[in-house]
Amino acid sequence: MNRFVLDCSVTMSWCFEDEKTSEGDRILDRLIQEESKGIVPSLWRLEVVNVLSVAERRGRLSTAQSLVFIDLLAELPIVVDETPPDFKDILLLSRTYGLSAYDAACLDLANREQIPLATLDKKLKGAAQEMCTPLL
Repeated sequence: MNRFVLDCSVTMSWCFEDEKTSEGDRILDRLIQEESKGIVPSLWRLEVVNVLSVAERRGRLSTAQSLVFIDLLAELPIVVDETPPDFKDILLLSRTYGLSAYDAACLDLANREQIPLATLDKKLKGAAQEMCTPLL
């Protein structure tokens, strides 16, 4: 089974029509049709919920649409890594590459598990390339 770290930028591209990309769709297809599994840091759930709640407040999504999206995510082969990240490692990655703590946690997880990272975020892609972390 192929595993990869899935970040929130890819996840949320599946939710919003104006954020859809061929790269994001390719990753979703990989989860649905292939024997692939997305691995996410534990804070991924909070990051997804934060994006959904902000989108609801701004009128981009209804409550019903948010709930449908959460149900979709629950059906996908996405595994939450519950291993607590090392605070110092996350802070160092965040500082070194100018990443949010969320993005640093994804990069840290990809490196710890030695698996590719799936992201649409340019800054995170650049950091991964500098660290020789494979991208999906």
